[in-house]
Amino acid sequence: MKIRIVNKSKHDLPSYRTVFSAGMDLKANLDKPRILKPGERDLIPTGLFIELPRGYEAQIRPRSGLAINKGITVLNTPGTIDSDYRGEISIILINLSNEDFIINDGERICQMIITRHETIEWVETDILNETVRGKGGFGHTGQ
Repeated sequence: MKIRIVNKSKHDLPSYRTVFSAGMDLKANLDKPRILKPGERDLIPTGLFIELPRGYEAQIRPRSGLAINKGITVLNTPGTIDSDYRGEISIILINLSNEDFIINDGERICQMIITRHETIEWVETDILNETVRGKGGFGHTGQ
């Protein structure tokens, strides 16, 4: 699949790190470092603009290394970039650690996954088909 992209950042285009990777790391595009204090959130620009085809979305997800090692995650995970959005991709990061985190220009801050989605049409009804699980909610399966 080919996706049109405008790169106004100082960095290379996002790429897959391995042949089996699902996500591509996105990098911060900053003029100067930003400090993210414990509990703070910030909108971090990437300098990237994309044109997705109808029926596709870009999902923004945390990087596992930043999450486990630094306590940095994407606040609205997974973030969704709709196919009709043409603005800059910016990432809402939050610092869940007890220490300041410095975001430097070029820092890999999240990963982006391109995925297909369906557009549905609701069919109102008064009854739903029964299943074995039924109304069982959280913890119902014993896990």
